[in-house]
Amino acid sequence: MSLSPVLSLALLLLLAACAQQPVKEQAASAPAAKAAEKKAEPKGPPLPNRELTEELLFQYLLAEVAAQRGSLPIAAGTYLELAKNTRDPRIAQRATELALQSRLLTTALETAGLWLELDPASVRARQTLAALLVNTNKLDEARPHLEKLLAAEQENVGQGFLQLNGLLARHNDKAAVLKLVRELAKPFPRLAEAHVAMAQAAWYAGDLDAAIADVKEARALRPDWEMAVLFQVQILQRKGLNAQGLEELRGYLSRYPKSREARLAFARALVAEKDYTRARGEFQQLLADFPGTPEVMVAVGLLSLQLKDYGIAETQFRKVLETNYRDLDTVRLYLGQVFEEQKRYEEAGEWYKSVVRGEQFLQAQIKYAAMLARQGRLADGRRHLQELDAQNLQQRSQLAMAEAQLLRDSGSYQEAFDVLTRALEKQPNTPDLLYDQAMAAEKLERLDLLESNLRKVIQLKPDHAHAYNALGYTLADRNQRLQEARQLIEKALALAPEDPFIMDSMGWVLYRLGSINEGLDFLRRAFAHRPDPEIAAHLGEVLWMKGERDEAKRIWQSNLKDNPTNQLLLNTIKRFTAEAAR
Repeated sequence: MSLSPVLSLALLLLLAACAQQPVKEQAASAPAAKAAEKKAEPKGPPLPNRELTEELLFQYLLAEVAAQRGSLPIAAGTYLELAKNTRDPRIAQRATELALQSRLLTTALETAGLWLELDPASVRARQTLAALLVNTNKLDEARPHLEKLLAAEQENVGQGFLQLNGLLARHNDKAAVLKLVRELAKPFPRLAEAHVAMAQAAWYAGDLDAAIADVKEARALRPDWEMAVLFQVQILQRKGLNAQGLEELRGYLSRYPKSREARLAFARALVAEKDYTRARGEFQQLLADFPGTPEVMVAVGLLSLQLKDYGIAETQFRKVLETNYRDLDTVRLYLGQVFEEQKRYEEAGEWYKSVVRGEQFLQAQIKYAAMLARQGRLADGRRHLQELDAQNLQQRSQLAMAEAQLLRDSGSYQEAFDVLTRALEKQPNTPDLLYDQAMAAEKLERLDLLESNLRKVIQLKPDHAHAYNALGYTLADRNQRLQEARQLIEKALALAPEDPFIMDSMGWVLYRLGSINEGLDFLRRAFAHRPDPEIAAHLGEVLWMKGERDEAKRIWQSNLKDNPTNQLLLNTIKRFTAEAAR
């Protein structure tokens, strides 16, 4: 068959495109490329010797033109038929990529299976198929592929185990994931990373005792492994055993005193325990051990800001600006906070405005507007936000939500609601705007709108943990449909198990249901993670009802010092102290 020069060139370009690696892989540095050569995939099977007919050429061009014009489902389907006809693994790979871009999971499963069938030595094909099987809840089918992927890692199998839970994270049945990870780890009883992978899976499944046991095994196999001790401390903190976590860090640092992340974690834990004197000593040790290290100076600056040691914070952040730190705009943002907290508003404003256009620009401008509003200049703050040039739809919605927050903070709930309503008229299916309008509706007692908005958010974004939580908490707080409220909050907790506000909601709904001890456990954990005034109000109420009034008063009064205007906390204290006086 004779082809015109134009069609021949088009086909050559098409076949070359099919064989290419993604751009981000091609852009690797020279050392990375050399390392990749050592671990290169085996050569694929011989490519099929298929005669190029007019029909095949037409299908090639049809598929690629459809892809270029954005008709990805048509392109994916056409490439799938081409792959079946040609038995060419490159075409099957292309079909898989297009099916994934189109979110056609059923088609992607078929194309990835064909890709692996045509090129059984391809690690990428097996990884893609395994991920698809996991995401479509087919763990049993994914298991043999995961076993082969781990076996193929050989000396790098430890890294494979550390990446395993990332691959499995979106699977909803965390108990099934834990079972799978344990089965995958059985052939590797002396591999520390396998034990950490089991600990991570147990963490996500909510089995903290098993997580502790597994991470201890990992530490026994690799006593110097910093990641393992940090994870153990994280588990202990989640269990509310902060003192035990401190002891683990102290013991580890006595053996490995130059461990930077462990010492940072130790300093943070001391701050959380309000042991400020020892925390400052750890800061000094960090600066002595790692002089001139920007990451350490930033961490010390942030911890100092938390401790209200503004002089130390300013000094460290200014020193970072003299280095080649990767994110200087974030440091300028922190300096704005340092001066704002000291009520040195003019200097704070200069730092916020010094953040150039980039990742931190919008956040800096929002903070500047909020600072103006807190100075009694609400109109100026709103004007500043309204005059900013949004670069895209996401920024436009962020600015609308920031303006609404200024109005909420000032008590102008109806105006906040109106701002969000106008934004939704232009972007009607934006989950964040719908969520924020629901929160504004709650202030206006528009609970019908709150519920409809949150259910729409869940429909648009099924993994939006805070939508489930907000709806569940609203029902629980009003003593309505408590079993449904619990189910909603349980879903939120499964999606975000470390969120203290969701822990608080779970504690609150359990208390409403009469499970005081179980609710108290969640509230204590929430408060340990974040001593927020509303969590303090809930924790104090449950303690009071349990008869532990002295502890309730201590928590309320301690939190009231830092949050003297929080209405929920004030109302809770007033309600129970008035009852006690009668």
